[in-house]
Amino acid sequence: MTTLVTGARGAVATALIGLLREQGLSVRPASKAPADPSVVRCDLGDPSTFDRALAGVTSVFLYAEPSHAQEFAAAAEAAGVEHVVLLSSAAVLMPDPDSNPLAATHLVPERALAASPVPSTVLRPGTFCGNAMAWSWAVKSGTPINLPYPHAHVDAIHEADIAAVAAAVLADPALGGRAYTLTGPQSLTFTDQIEILSRVTGRDIAIRPVTRQEWTAEMAQYMNAAFADALLDYWQSCDGRPIELTPVVEELTGTPARTFASWAEENRAAFLGRHA
Repeated sequence: MTTLVTGARGAVATALIGLLREQGLSVRPASKAPADPSVVRCDLGDPSTFDRALAGVTSVFLYAEPSHAQEFAAAAEAAGVEHVVLLSSAAVLMPDPDSNPLAATHLVPERALAASPVPSTVLRPGTFCGNAMAWSWAVKSGTPINLPYPHAHVDAIHEADIAAVAAAVLADPALGGRAYTLTGPQSLTFTDQIEILSRVTGRDIAIRPVTRQEWTAEMAQYMNAAFADALLDYWQSCDGRPIELTPVVEELTGTPARTFASWAEENRAAFLGRHA
């Protein structure tokens, strides 16, 4: 019984690999560009890498990559895979997801797996706690954090909780075959998150409200305009509006979901620099 874990260098996959190994399970880490021989090459954008990565595998933890989702599903079926757990996104629940760049990249692999005879489970987390790392440079340098919607709510979920849910689903087939929406335990505004980071780091962190256009220009080197617009539209829809939370993490793992404050404590050094 071997589980292929794609995207092995990602925060969720890294935590999942550790959990599976703690349970004494066989794990095959996979990456687009393996850094050592213990990691198999599986580039989800290159179908020629699928067969070797899937050989002898019974289950898969799959990152959402739309370009060759159907080919991966077919290769998993041919390899005799018994269960695929897909890391999707709660973005697919937005209105008109097919035309929304945040949702579309996750919808394609969801649909490819739904059309496959291989049993699959879909995990749809909301906003990762780790997204706050985008503010680390500003905190370290003492510059304000530019925000177009400072009071937009997010349901910050700890990546380790996503991994714990994936491990639970992989271990118990009875939990599979459905889609789970995962959230953290609190609906927090960006301002709330920054106040928490301020307490944890002991630093005053300023917020500079900016226009949509200013923020899009600032982020142009990191994301295209269509993706930026979709993200801004989502934040606007959550401006001053708490997000509905789900109890899935605790129900499936038996442990309450970790708070954003706990994530901030764990990652405090990243906001203080090397000499923290």
